[in-house]
Amino acid sequence: MRLTDHGVGSHYVVDGVDVHDVNGADFKDPDPSGGILFSVTGSAVPTRFDGVRIDDSTVRRTDRTGIGTSSSWGRRAEHPNGPGTSWEAITGLRIQRNKVYDVGGDGVVVQTAKGALVEHNYVNGFNMRSAGYNAGIWAWNSDNVIYQYNEVTGGHGTLDSMAYDIDGGNNRNVYQYNYSHDNEGGFLLICNGAGMTTDGDRVRHNISINDRNTMSPYGVISVVCAATTDTRIYGNTIVTDEANTALVSDNGPTGVTFRNNIFVGASGGSPINDTRSVYENNLYWRTAQPLDTSALTADPLFASASPTAPRDVRLRAGSPALGTGIPVADGITRDYFGNRIPTPPNLGADQDR
Repeated sequence: MRLTDHGVGSHYVVDGVDVHDVNGADFKDPDPSGGILFSVTGSAVPTRFDGVRIDDSTVRRTDRTGIGTSSSWGRRAEHPNGPGTSWEAITGLRIQRNKVYDVGGDGVVVQTAKGALVEHNYVNGFNMRSAGYNAGIWAWNSDNVIYQYNEVTGGHGTLDSMAYDIDGGNNRNVYQYNYSHDNEGGFLLICNGAGMTTDGDRVRHNISINDRNTMSPYGVISVVCAATTDTRIYGNTIVTDEANTALVSDNGPTGVTFRNNIFVGASGGSPINDTRSVYENNLYWRTAQPLDTSALTADPLFASASPTAPRDVRLRAGSPALGTGIPVADGITRDYFGNRIPTPPNLGADQDR
């Protein structure tokens, strides 16, 4: 769907469609190609969508994008070099219960949005044919977006290819209750754009299993590009079986705090190459972070010694992660598995006692 110099377009529903075998060019802007797209173009009349639902649909073998939004009206203080002369953010956007397979570039990308909800989606196979930078599910120049209960796998290549991404101009976005596994580009990218503001984002109660990125300066979690502010990553479980990947890597200013997480490296060890972020009260096994003065170094006693699914990182009786977390006053009462979060909390994504 495209709006050009239209004003506000309201109430659009895509429900239960099957889009497949779409050819397209390898670019994101100003008018991308892909499976299911809502695109704003033009420069004469400020234009945006209001009330968009993309539900229960399947996208297969598309180039460049699986599901996405884009806009030629993206300029604001947080993105001073954005297109257009004002920020006309899409509102009322819901992307729910969709399946995306084998896309050339991004799986699900939300651009220029406010208050969007992206949940219960499955992405398997992204960045399959692109020469650019792509992620599984992410946003650009968007505020107050919630991503939850998504699963992303099959990210191809190490030029990004992360499952999830906090990127330029993203403010107060939340990733919670998501699952990431077996992505060549890793679990999470923190990458603010130059001259942009990315502030107040949260990554909590997620699980990453056997993600990897072996290309420096990337890792399972990559903190690169310009600094964000007040990015908090807590209550997550991150485990990899790839010895040649860093669990966390950075190459510049950060603004990120890691707290109450579980980091587990491969059997031969997996480093944390980050000397700038703040680390507090995390558990480390087969890895280490000297910056964490309250570190717990111990086997977390997962349900499986070789995790391949979320249930495998549940904590057994006697785990040193039980009850050793720092309480977080964020209003969240349940964990990834639906367990009530106790006080004090456990470390990692499993809060069962």
